[in-house]
Amino acid sequence: MDSQNPLIEETTCRSLLHQLQNIWDEVGEGDEERDKMLLQLEQECLDVYKRKVDQAAKSRAQLLQALTDSKLELSTLLASLGEKTVVGIPDKTSETIKEQLAAIAPALEQLCKQKEERIKEFLNVQMQIHKICGEIAGGNEQERSPTIDESDLSLKKLDEFHDQLQELQKEKSDRLHKVFEFVSAIHDLCAVLGVDFYSTVTEVHPSLNDATGVQSKSISNDTLAMLSKTVLGLKEDKKQRLKKLQELATQLIDLWNLMDTSEEERSLFDHVTCNISASVDEVTVPGALAIDLIKQAEVEVERLDKLKGSRMKEIAFKRQGELEEIFERAHIEIDTQAAREKIMSLIDSGNIEPSELLADMEKQIIKAKEEAISRKDILDKVEKWMSACEEESWLDDYNRDDNRYNASRGAHLNLKRAEKARILVNKIPALVDALVAKTRAWEEERGLTFVYDGVPLLAMLDEYALLRHDKEEEKRRMRDQKKFNEQLNTEQEAMFGSKPSPARPLSSTKKVVGPRVNGGAANGPPNRRLSMNQNESKSGKRDSNARPIAPSNYVAISKEDAASHVSGTEPAPITP
Repeated sequence: MDSQNPLIEETTCRSLLHQLQNIWDEVGEGDEERDKMLLQLEQECLDVYKRKVDQAAKSRAQLLQALTDSKLELSTLLASLGEKTVVGIPDKTSETIKEQLAAIAPALEQLCKQKEERIKEFLNVQMQIHKICGEIAGGNEQERSPTIDESDLSLKKLDEFHDQLQELQKEKSDRLHKVFEFVSAIHDLCAVLGVDFYSTVTEVHPSLNDATGVQSKSISNDTLAMLSKTVLGLKEDKKQRLKKLQELATQLIDLWNLMDTSEEERSLFDHVTCNISASVDEVTVPGALAIDLIKQAEVEVERLDKLKGSRMKEIAFKRQGELEEIFERAHIEIDTQAAREKIMSLIDSGNIEPSELLADMEKQIIKAKEEAISRKDILDKVEKWMSACEEESWLDDYNRDDNRYNASRGAHLNLKRAEKARILVNKIPALVDALVAKTRAWEEERGLTFVYDGVPLLAMLDEYALLRHDKEEEKRRMRDQKKFNEQLNTEQEAMFGSKPSPARPLSSTKKVVGPRVNGGAANGPPNRRLSMNQNESKSGKRDSNARPIAPSNYVAISKEDAASHVSGTEPAPITP
């Protein structure tokens, strides 16, 4: 320990040199040798110093390089982590190299730890991004670890990865939501169609089958495309099956209606007919469009078709009855006996299929309905005209009743009816004019004669106009006769001083203008058929030179009877 003290060392060197001189003195070394050995000794000491200095310089250089490397590493870490400076690093002018190294070491250690933590964060985020991208792509990319770029570990870059991760997580959530929507739609469609749901979704992707125990559902583009395709396919199947079922239901109902099937038998197929007018979206009952149900309906339709063949005559005559009813309501005469004999011969001959015969009769019914619609406006006016004529006939009877003003039961009701009847009768000319114009327009448009129960309507109206004209002339003659009788009575009363008894009626028969009842009962149901001139052909064509004759239920009326109910001004005769 004492040898390390400089004073002791100096003393030791001197003592050694003194001992060396003593040795030289004893030996008798010369000065030249002594100088030579001292010079050698000095050179050896210089070499030792030089080696020490070189070692010190080398050590300093190593420290400087270490300091430079540390500063470079520090700046690299700061740049990588996005940091600007580190607090506590001394200035190189005020501290030694070792002090600077000692001051940088903690900062480096802290930044290295921060870098490792940041790398872990980057790795965690990028692994999640890589995993979601792999799930979307549908590949195995999630199994490979992502590569971390250590040159940029800044918080800004980390935030960018977090933003990307959030977008991917949102996209994943949206895709997962779509997957569940598709799977739910497939479940509902499979239930309605009677198709196995699990096998259907397993064909798309095994992860969609909950029975497999796979927690993560596939959200890849391929899976979504397959799900969409599957849903579209099932919807198309549902649409086609519903169309088929509705066609079968329509056939069933038509066949039931044709054959008067009981409600009990029909109720067995309520599950088929209940969706006859439903839209595709409205059919949600499980099994409503199952293949077995459609086959069951097909078998029933086939069975009823065969049964329909055996009951063809009954069905055809029923349709014929519908056709005849339409013609009857439209007041069109047809040869029903010939039509039924023709149907019977067609069925018996077997030259026509039952379905073709029914289809032809359906066309006839449709055509008859169209014809009835085209005639409806005219027929309504005819009904109004005939009703007005009935009221006119009643009013004539009422006016001839001498006791009509008596305070009998119901007299006030008849009085009110008479007031309304007079208003209605005054409208007859305008009604007839409108009916004639309407009928002529109809005939011109179609090039046909409008026939009412086998009689041309214009001929009926012509005859009515002539009869009404005759009635007006008769009224005029009766008014003149009445005035003459009154004047004659006045002259006789002036000459003889007494009033003669009223003349008895010449005839009690009455004359009715317009369509009347069978045999003449005023309030009975109208026959509404007028006999025509014998010159008219069966085809409904009228002879322009032939004059329609009065119907058989028209009779002559006495002047006295006519005069007894004439009051006011009557409408002018109608000339169609």
